[in-house]
Amino acid sequence: MSHTLRLGVLRLTDSAPALVAQAQNLFVQAGVSVALQVEPSWANLADKLAFGGLDAAIMLAPLALAAHAGTRGPRLRVRLPIGISRGGTSIVVRPGFAEHIKQRPAPTRFAAVHYQSTHHLLLRQWFAQSGIQGEIVVVPPDRVVQELQSGAIMGFCAGAPWGDLAASTGAGEIISGSARLRPRHLEKVLALTEAAITRDPGAADDVSAVLAASFDLPREILRMAFAGSNSCETISFSAAARLDYEEIKKLINEMVTNAMLAPDQAALISQEILWPV
Repeated sequence: MSHTLRLGVLRLTDSAPALVAQAQNLFVQAGVSVALQVEPSWANLADKLAFGGLDAAIMLAPLALAAHAGTRGPRLRVRLPIGISRGGTSIVVRPGFAEHIKQRPAPTRFAAVHYQSTHHLLLRQWFAQSGIQGEIVVVPPDRVVQELQSGAIMGFCAGAPWGDLAASTGAGEIISGSARLRPRHLEKVLALTEAAITRDPGAADDVSAVLAASFDLPREILRMAFAGSNSCETISFSAAARLDYEEIKKLINEMVTNAMLAPDQAALISQEILWPV
C-alpha cells in the first residue's frame, strides 16, 4: 500500500479488530500504512467518508448501504470487502419501565445510534412484538447511558459496551437484543471508498487481510478489548468473511419496507458493492 489509509472507528467493541491490529503492529508487519481515527458519531464518520476526511471505516451495514445509495446527499460510492461483526446489540430500559408503560400509554422515547442502523430495525421489531408505542430519536453510542440517566430517554438500543455499562451502573436493564430478536444478524462491515481503491487498488485486500489476522489472536488479548464478556449479548466476529449478496438484498428490502431507503435508491445498490464480486 503506497498511501496511508485513514480508517474511521467509533468507541465500540466492534472496533476491536482494528485496535488490536494496531496495538499488535499487524498493519506494520504487513507493510500496510493505516491511521486510525476515532469519530464521535456515525453521522460524523459518514460525513468524513463523503467529503474525503476518511478513506475507510468500520461501519453500520445499513448506513454504508444508505450512503452508497445517496440518502445523505451526494452518493458515497463504497465497496464492502468483508463483514466485521454480527449481533451484540442490546435493548436497555430504565428502572421502572414496566410501571411507566402502564401509566403512560403515549409514545415512549427510545434512542437508536443512527436512523440507518440495525439498532433502529431491532427497536421497530421489538416495539411490534411487545405492543409498545415507541418514538425513536438518534443519540451517539457513547452518550446513550448519559441520556438514560438524565431521563431524556426511557431506553436505547446500542452495541457493546454501552448496554453492559448501563446494567453495571444500575442506570438500566438489558431487556432484549440481538440474541432474542435476530441471532447473528449482520452488524458492522468494512467500507472503503471507491476513491481510495482507485488510488491504491490493493487497499481492500491489504486491510482485509490484516483485520482477518487480528481475529485469530489469543482469546485473552481479545477479552481485553471487550467490556462485559459475560454479557447476554455478545458480539460474534465473522472471521473477516466475504459478504453474501443474498443477505445484503434482504437487508436492503427491509430498509425499503421501513422507509430507510426509497425503491429507486435501493435500485442503485448492485452486487458490485461487494469486493471482489
